[in-house]
Amino acid sequence: MIKKIAKPLYWLLLALMVFPFELFRAHGTPLISPPVALFCGLVFAFIFGTPVPKFNKKLSKYLLQASVVGLGFGMNLQESLSSGADGMLLTVGSVVLVMVVGVVLGRYMKINSKTSYLVSSGTAICGGSAIAAVGGVLKAKDDEMAVSLGVIFILNAIALFIFPPMGWMLEMSDPQFGTWAAIAIHDTSSVVGAGAAFSPEACDIATLVKCTRALWIIPLAFFTMWYFRKSLRGGEGKGKVSIPWFILLFVVAMVINTYSPESLRPTYDVLVDLAKKALVVVLFAIGAGLSLKVVKQVGVKPLVQAVILWIVIGVGSYFAVMATVR
Repeated sequence: MIKKIAKPLYWLLLALMVFPFELFRAHGTPLISPPVALFCGLVFAFIFGTPVPKFNKKLSKYLLQASVVGLGFGMNLQESLSSGADGMLLTVGSVVLVMVVGVVLGRYMKINSKTSYLVSSGTAICGGSAIAAVGGVLKAKDDEMAVSLGVIFILNAIALFIFPPMGWMLEMSDPQFGTWAAIAIHDTSSVVGAGAAFSPEACDIATLVKCTRALWIIPLAFFTMWYFRKSLRGGEGKGKVSIPWFILLFVVAMVINTYSPESLRPTYDVLVDLAKKALVVVLFAIGAGLSLKVVKQVGVKPLVQAVILWIVIGVGSYFAVMATVR
């Protein structure tokens, strides 16, 4: 009975990932958010398995790359680079620190190298967007993507609720909290949400610094190609590493959005909205490709790694921000 309803239910849920996004909103916020979509996919996989594995795999790969490109139309290069020297230096330092600590920690804990790298990338830069971009370059498997996204989303949800009270308790100024939130919180949505909860000025600063941090997706993608060059070539050191064209298109989209006439802005807003919808569908597909067997094999190590990295970047960036930002 379960096998008979698995396939039609899969298509139904896939459709529902898109339509409620536009038709049913709570105070302007889509009811089906990326974390909710991933959770729905996970629940479906645990109960029904993956009825159309080949389609699900292709959907999660190509739609994911398209969504990354679409999100580029929502980024302004000039605003990102104008976030200030303090935010830029702290961003550079935090990205390098988290990536180094994450890779070393992953090896010490004997975590799958790609999963460990994805968790580190999501923590170092911008959560799900970084994992999506780097995962495409890495040719990461669905289970590696799902586990990495899952642990990052959990911490994002927690951050949204605990950071503003912590900022008030620590008596941080608006610039201090905005900079700290942009560096210590993974996903852009949670950064903006936490900044808005603290103050309008903190929200503006957090958004600008976060844009600068998100630009690191680009050099990280090319570093990833070099770092994993042997495995991407089949482990034999032969053949060519495919160029991540979607990352280059992401850069092109960002440049177009920055320097195009203002009259075209509504068009780009539509493209960004479509990219966000696509990302919701992708996350459902990724979750639906994860089985209980894989989860049992993964264990709690990636979550432990993510928590440790979060503490490192949270505490380290706090002291750096308090010493440099007024």
